[in-house]
Amino acid sequence: MTDQVRTGGCQCGAVRFRVHGKLGRPSICHCRMCQKQFGNFFGALVTVPKDGVEWTHEEPTYFQSSVNIDRGFCARCGTPLTYRQPGALEIAIGAFDDRSDLAPQIQVNY
Repeated sequence: MTDQVRTGGCQCGAVRFRVHGKLGRPSICHCRMCQKQFGNFFGALVTVPKDGVEWTHEEPTYFQSSVNIDRGFCARCGTPLTYRQPGALEIAIGAFDDRSDLAPQIQVNY
């Protein structure tokens, strides 16, 4: 991943973000909580610099899915957006406007 500015948001456009800095390794998580959040067999996520995220139009609504874990989504359209734990933030790959270089590289919790 390169140091660049990336943008994205939810399906209805109410929540928008800008990410500055280098992204982590894109992954697919098969844990039960990601399955429930994404309504699928897995969730595709990428770690972002926690201090590099700027919410440019509304912010996600969060709920605590387990101890120390919050999951963010758009309160208007329900799009799953984030996985947040102490010291780290991941954003759903599908929420980025340009996903061309964000193909998952690893699978976890399967």
